[in-house]
Amino acid sequence: MREKVKVAIMGFGTVGTGTYKILTENRELIVNQVGADIEVVKILVRDINKKRQIEAPEYLFTSDADDILENPEIDIVVELMGGLEPAYSYIMKALERGKHVVTANKEVMAKKGRDILTKADENSLRLCFEASVCGGVPIIRALKNSLATDRITKIMGIVNGTTNYILTKMSQEGSEYEEALREAQALGYAEADPTADVEGYDAAYKMAILSSIGFHSKVDIDKVKREGISKVSQLDIEYGNELGWTIKLLGIAQDVEGKLDISVSPVMLPKQHPLAGVMGVNNAVFINSEAVGELMFYGPGAGQMATGNSVAADIMAIAKQIVMGNKMQSNCSCFTDKDYVEELKAGYYTRMNVINKPGVLAKIAAVFGNFGVSIESVLQKKTEGDKAEIVWITAKVGESSFRKAIEAIESLDVVNSISSIIRVENN
Repeated sequence: MREKVKVAIMGFGTVGTGTYKILTENRELIVNQVGADIEVVKILVRDINKKRQIEAPEYLFTSDADDILENPEIDIVVELMGGLEPAYSYIMKALERGKHVVTANKEVMAKKGRDILTKADENSLRLCFEASVCGGVPIIRALKNSLATDRITKIMGIVNGTTNYILTKMSQEGSEYEEALREAQALGYAEADPTADVEGYDAAYKMAILSSIGFHSKVDIDKVKREGISKVSQLDIEYGNELGWTIKLLGIAQDVEGKLDISVSPVMLPKQHPLAGVMGVNNAVFINSEAVGELMFYGPGAGQMATGNSVAADIMAIAKQIVMGNKMQSNCSCFTDKDYVEELKAGYYTRMNVINKPGVLAKIAAVFGNFGVSIESVLQKKTEGDKAEIVWITAKVGESSFRKAIEAIESLDVVNSISSIIRVENN
């Protein structure tokens, strides 16, 4: 039996300090469950002299990664640096040196996850990454363990707190997009450059990770269709509300007859759907499966202590294995290489500005019909002089047919502009 399990943390920002705080403040609780002390012996930082938010002994800090990677006494390396490099190289080197790894790095896991997990398996080591998706929500553990015997058919997720906060402000307070974004930045929910969040990159990484686990398949991040929220206007929020919908940046992943369809985009979601009530910076994942049916996991998607707790729980799980002398547990559950759906049908909300005169509706409807696009409803929302605003709701249709119809409609002399197109999730 081991008396100590030695841990090194690479990166000491928000999540790193939260992890350290939990490991130190809950030390007795952890020891009682693991059967050994988990000791942080090194912390990698860029600047050793920088003043920290949390006190830790000076001897723990280093700016040289080899002080961790080449130290044979360190059992677990915790990578919390973010970004693809040097994080990926450090993780691979740690595994090559016989060290277990915990990471919260969504980009690394989305782009290089299979390589990393395979390397861990080859070296009989553990690689845990619960904190890479949804912060404090234990969704990865649930998919890997509790739902491992079930067949997942669909995963829908609000997996980015920044965009959910912005859309909540727009919905509840009538804020325009730019105003809500500035407030999110002032509160620290959005970065100075918010592109990764508002354009859907962050959510795409997370949906790739969830899909690879839920559907047991390698996921090519370039196959994840992505659209952000920067084009969503207050008018779309208002019209959606009138129609009984709320707009969310939603990740949707489906296994359709053995093929994958994964996307991130603004979606009109019925207000009665459980995900529609997820507000602010919270995250949630809604799962459909054959055996269990419908499940939803909900909670804080970011934050020092919430995300730090997920990291600490991964560390503790590995430490238990080390103490009991059982180091090996299969990491990679993506044992298939599924193809991707060429085209999945969906409904669409389309808002357009047109010339206000008789026959316009019929002319546009005829073009939709020519491309096989059925219309469920059409609403004329605003008329100002010789201009009018029209909202069309289509039935489910193949995206290529819909896009061809929109291209033809844009060229009509009675159409001034296509203002907005948003996917509709009816079921």
